[in-house]
Amino acid sequence: MIKNYFKIALRNFGRHKLFTLINIIGLSVGISAALVIYLIVHFDFTFDKFHPDGDRIYRAVTEFSFSGEVGYNSGVSGPLAGAVKSEVTGVKDVVPFFTLNQVNVFVPKAGADVPAKFKNQENAVLADARYFNLFKYSWLAGSPKTALNEPYQLVITSDQAKIYFPNIPYNQVLGKTVIFDTIKTTVTGIVQTPIQNTDLYFQDFISYSTGLSNADLKGSLQLTEWGSTTSASALFIKLANNVNPANVEKQLNVLFKKHNPGRKEDAGNKRVYHLQPLNDLHFNKDYSNFDNGRIANKATLYGLLAIAAFLLALGCINFVNLTTAQASQRAKEIGIRKTMGSTRRQLILQFLSETFLVTLLAVIIAILIAPFILKLFADFIPAGVKVDYLHQPNLILFLVGLTFAVSLLSGFYPALVLSGYKPALVLKNQANSGTSKTRNAILRKSLTVAQFVIAQFFIMATILVSKQVYYALHKDLGFKKEAILNIGIPFKGLDSHKKQQVFMNAINTIPQIEMISVGGPAPSSGNTMSTEVKYKDGKKEIKTDVQQKFVDENYIKIYHIKLLAGRNLQASDSIKAILINQTYARVLGFKNPAAAIGHMVDYNDKKTEIIGVVGDFYQKSLHSPIKPLAMLTTSKFINRTFHLALKPQIEGGNEWKTAINSIEKAWKQVYPDDDFDYRFFDESIAKFYKSEQQTSTLLTWATGLSVFISCLGLLGLAMYTTNLRTKEIGVRKVLGASVSQIVTLLSTELVFLIVLAFILVTPLAWYAMHKWMESFADRTTISWWIFILSGTGMLLAALCTLSFQTIKAAIANPVKSLRSE
Repeated sequence: MIKNYFKIALRNFGRHKLFTLINIIGLSVGISAALVIYLIVHFDFTFDKFHPDGDRIYRAVTEFSFSGEVGYNSGVSGPLAGAVKSEVTGVKDVVPFFTLNQVNVFVPKAGADVPAKFKNQENAVLADARYFNLFKYSWLAGSPKTALNEPYQLVITSDQAKIYFPNIPYNQVLGKTVIFDTIKTTVTGIVQTPIQNTDLYFQDFISYSTGLSNADLKGSLQLTEWGSTTSASALFIKLANNVNPANVEKQLNVLFKKHNPGRKEDAGNKRVYHLQPLNDLHFNKDYSNFDNGRIANKATLYGLLAIAAFLLALGCINFVNLTTAQASQRAKEIGIRKTMGSTRRQLILQFLSETFLVTLLAVIIAILIAPFILKLFADFIPAGVKVDYLHQPNLILFLVGLTFAVSLLSGFYPALVLSGYKPALVLKNQANSGTSKTRNAILRKSLTVAQFVIAQFFIMATILVSKQVYYALHKDLGFKKEAILNIGIPFKGLDSHKKQQVFMNAINTIPQIEMISVGGPAPSSGNTMSTEVKYKDGKKEIKTDVQQKFVDENYIKIYHIKLLAGRNLQASDSIKAILINQTYARVLGFKNPAAAIGHMVDYNDKKTEIIGVVGDFYQKSLHSPIKPLAMLTTSKFINRTFHLALKPQIEGGNEWKTAINSIEKAWKQVYPDDDFDYRFFDESIAKFYKSEQQTSTLLTWATGLSVFISCLGLLGLAMYTTNLRTKEIGVRKVLGASVSQIVTLLSTELVFLIVLAFILVTPLAWYAMHKWMESFADRTTISWWIFILSGTGMLLAALCTLSFQTIKAAIANPVKSLRSE
């Protein structure tokens, strides 16, 4: 019986090739989108799910409240781990570790005079056996009980072992030497690099006791400094069974107050510890996910799921409309089958088998094109997302479930309609009598309206996101961003002012360089520093959390930052003088910038004079408002960036390329051991809105696909309508109706459905846009023309789609439709 169903289905596909092709295309588009989105969402939601008792593992993090400003730090005070172990109840395991960044690794090689060097490694931590008791690793060599018990011991992952000691068996790697900057360690263990998704990306595990034996590391650990917090100092806690995290969190804060009661001058400032669940590390943007960890956005992932659901729904609706449009052509077949004894259940199974075949073909197409889609969006799809059908059983299960779900959603309603025809009517060519006002017609129209609601929502969202990105990239941010290079200064160069000066002298001889500055980060960057500054106006004391920029006298010249009042900083000013921005001047009560000149503020317990006021500029992206700012002369410990202004180049010229080559040569002479890495400042600004640009790209694709599928559905409804009214059209033509009149007659009802969809979607789209825009402190307007442009575009696309069928029906010979009357 099943074999017969599929045989009939294949014959039917052959007779109706166009319908079958459209159905397969519509479903394959939706299924391929769902498949790719499933890969992305499944990837992000499976991070660190493989650790035993992961639901009881938490990271201790710190929240600060400083002069009304809230800050977050993923680390804790150095002494907290030891105190928790001895004074907090309900805790089973306490696991501290300390991350090491920008470490140069040296691996001595037998027979080689110079060891192999690996620059700027960022995957090393100080840890001990407690780390491996908490997190799941497979040991390939060495013992987890003893591998990290003594100072200067090292455990590495299998991937790192292949890099440091290629072609050497793991058991022979034990006892080898690896040097981290000046710290000489011995390999005592090798663990398998996790194949599962994890944010614990570390590859080198130096024994924690090494930090206690090495003077430099011991100072970094700050094991007696309750008042200091660094993100490098991580603390993970595993709770005992049935322990409430809130109770342990409360104990942590009581413990901190006990050991750090605070000072009188810190009144109003707060520090609170929280327990962050392990499964939250991958999604919480407030607390950094270690230095190389990626933070995923749950709202984005849920949005992707919604897009997949919408595109699948569009494909299913499209299938329903096209199948019901084709129904009248199969009415006689159904009537004969029923006359020959077929039951309704058998007919439903037959039509569902046809739908299953169509869906199966669509799934096969989706499987074939999914790798190409991933490559197409490779720029913003996480690097670990891949299609591997042989080693991803969850993917096979998803495809199987999706195939059956889509088959039922697409095929059940058409199967009910087709199997419900009455033999007496269909054999008299009256299969469609009385159907124009039935519930079936209303349902088909409702589905079409739903299609165009989704399509127009995507269009409106795409236009608004693109408008906001354009606004952000072209807005006057208060500084110049074009033709400026930023070059990071090597960490070891911070104590070498002479090297910086030598490099600057060499740069100044390059003719394409207009000016050079040395200092902290660029005006707008992801790195910010702030401190509390006090000002007494004679009546009251004003405490303000003030952003800091460390600059030299060329900084505001290079970035064209406006000096509204006073003078610029000079090299001799030291910490005695500062520039402030207009926002801070207003906070201090000065409406006129010039009025602030000469007043003193208490900066780091030192009286500092305001010598100038600069115009406001954005310290971060438009997501964040402009905050009070102080600009100070540079310190050799803060000098982390060279800022180079390039002279304009002739269009099509290569002056900048020549300049960069010359800069690199000078760099290699001064910093021969460090890689030359530069970036254009305007490109750094554009990266602030990378997420929005990616959203715009995804929405553009979703919009195109939804409009395409919706127009296919509209074509199906047009075909259904024209087939239903064939004889009416013939009669009207015989009575003198023109082609334009018939086209208008056939299109009016369908155009009304599109207009109705526009009316329904507009308030919904406005609300969604308004909520999305709330994440920007400075944003564009939700203009009326966004909605008009969307509705007009959708209407034009629909009219073009309708014209193929309506004009064809209007110019058909009426004799053919009336010859049976």
